Amino acid sequence: MTVPQPPEPIPGARLLFSLDPSVSHLNHGSFGAVPIAVQRAQQRLRDEMEADPLRFFTQGLVDRIAHARRHLAAFLGADPDGTALVGNVTAGAAVVLQSLALRPGDEILTTDHGYGAVALSIARECARTGAVSRTLPVPLTATDEEVVEIVRAGLRPGRTRLLIVDQLTSPTARLFPAAALVAVAREQGVPVLVDAAHAPGMLPATVASIGADFWVGNLHKWAYAPRGTAALVVAPSWREKIQPLVVSWEQDSGFPTRVEWQATLDYTGWLAAPVGLFTLRSLGIDRVRAHNAALAAYGQRVVGDALGVAPERLPEPGGPAVAMRLVPLPPGVATTLDAARELRARIADRLSAEVSVAGWNGRGYLRLCGQVYNTPDEYDRLAVRLPTLLAQR
Repeated sequence: MTVPQPPEPIPGARLLFSLDPSVSHLNHGSFGAVPIAVQRAQQRLRDEMEADPLRFFTQGLVDRIAHARRHLAAFLGADPDGTALVGNVTAGAAVVLQSLALRPGDEILTTDHGYGAVALSIARECARTGAVSRTLPVPLTATDEEVVEIVRAGLRPGRTRLLIVDQLTSPTARLFPAAALVAVAREQGVPVLVDAAHAPGMLPATVASIGADFWVGNLHKWAYAPRGTAALVVAPSWREKIQPLVVSWEQDSGFPTRVEWQATLDYTGWLAAPVGLFTLRSLGIDRVRAHNAALAAYGQRVVGDALGVAPERLPEPGGPAVAMRLVPLPPGVATTLDAARELRARIADRLSAEVSVAGWNGRGYLRLCGQVYNTPDEYDRLAVRLPTLLAQR
């Protein structure tokens, strides 16, 4: 099988970012990259804040946040009145978990593709309330239909208080059938939280089309917003039950303002986030999505070939819109969290390439992303040099 052809670059896209050109930034999914125009918009807002802090915080800031929220909610296909801006998906998940009023014996159900920090939040809430958590194993090669049946069989109506599923998984770059999973859980009366950390900007599905009780997604990854910008979308029946992690002066305003307002938090990232959407739309959303997905597929194949991974053994993402791909590492490499972190650091230090490395179910995986600032030669260089680095372990 031939390696897929890389996409044509989007002219001028690399110049929109201030990334170090001596480094191959192949891990957009972890922390994103903020376009220069968005950086400057946020800096202008910070200048305004520092010029007169009292005026900035006390005259119209709540309305300005609501205005930004409406822009972002419209982009996501979400109800702005049911959307609260939060710092990230982990924070949004924590808000939901502590708002459930869990009791001893209640159950939180997840899959083994979930994000580690969310798992830590679940563990803390269970320890605090006496609830329990249960994890469903889902094979990496499972079809959408098999995933749905695994979750259906795992639900315990009357005991399962919340199902948490990923729209696009972080450790395994797997696209889950989120809408179908929500429908199955609804049949059994189980609320669902969709972890959509990587969805905004990358995936075309709207929040409304998924229909979850709770949906939380980062805009600072694939939607070019400043870091610390995420949206928590809550179904109408739950909004009055949602409580912030920290109570502040807008507590009596109800959802979503009570969740958003945290007194002297730096809100400039949220206010500048619509500029990120403008940048994305200027490049062409469909064009960016197609480019990034094709480039990630190219990178997966060339690096996979270099490591001797047969094309049929390269995990499929489950859809053409996914701009993150996995490459299995040799057996015994990066199988634990510490080993994965150590390998990621060695690749960064010795190969000048930023990637994600994860150990999942006893196997190490390299996760590669595609973004408009990347070029095919960056994956080619990694493919040439990585086998030697792995042989030196």
